[in-house]
Amino acid sequence: MSATRYTYLGPEGTFTEAALRTLPEAATRELVPMVSVPAALDAVRNGEAAAALVPIENSVEGGVTATLDELASGEPLMIYREVVLPIAFALLVRPGTALSEVKTVTGHPVAQPQVRNWLRAHLPDALWESAASNADGARLVQEGRFDAAFAGEFAAATYGLEALVTEIHDAENAETRFVLVGRPARPAAPTGADKTSVVLWLGDDHPGALLELLQEFAVRGVNLMLIQSRPTGAGIGNYCFAVDAEGHISDRRVGEALMGLKRICPKVRFLGSYPRAGVAVKDVRALRRGTSDAEFMAASDWLARAQDGRA
Repeated sequence: MSATRYTYLGPEGTFTEAALRTLPEAATRELVPMVSVPAALDAVRNGEAAAALVPIENSVEGGVTATLDELASGEPLMIYREVVLPIAFALLVRPGTALSEVKTVTGHPVAQPQVRNWLRAHLPDALWESAASNADGARLVQEGRFDAAFAGEFAAATYGLEALVTEIHDAENAETRFVLVGRPARPAAPTGADKTSVVLWLGDDHPGALLELLQEFAVRGVNLMLIQSRPTGAGIGNYCFAVDAEGHISDRRVGEALMGLKRICPKVRFLGSYPRAGVAVKDVRALRRGTSDAEFMAASDWLARAQDGRA
């Protein structure tokens, strides 16, 4: 395995590359762009890279399905870190192109919902066609296959383009969350401001099946930050659920919730416990009464004493 190589969703000039370069260790790693999320993750699976940075959630569109599906299937991988990056698009064109000359535009499919209103207002007749990534869209503009691409302004220099319009976003404060993924190992020690990610499969379809999963978290005071259903491929109505929960697997409330899920789910895939991006311990909400590690330990001690006739 190459311990110094990190892959990411390429080509050069993507928001993913920009997010990766915010990590301190990126300065000492070989950063290798890949054509797709599966390709970036497969490089980790087959030992060509130590880790991969890929997008997993957008504040406008929700979960990035390509990443969620890859993490739920195939050889297991684990999330070690997350990066949250503010997102604003620029309309990149070949030098000298006027807005009135833009008839075709491209960008990543996740970008389109974030610029839909701007397109409707300024380029209502432009034809949209999706690209593998925003930077790949910029490359296609460079090659003359499209008139303009929605990408990060920083990608313009890489592809010899110019930013005709900048700071394009339909939703203020739009963000994308990226995750650094490696091969499974012991999670880092808890920081007090952590997140745990899992994928859960329903045993069978019956009234309250999803509620049963959620109750394992709720009764232990574990707050959920994301839950998204994804088809398993086994037929209509067969789903698994990607879940992000507050806390670390070593926290008693989280660990016991996962044990409860393991009892009732045919399959549980642990994707990692890792620090929450941009969240300090002082900013974490206070635990509900009865859900701290000390209270779980006190209850366990009480049960042991009761079993010994000492309660």
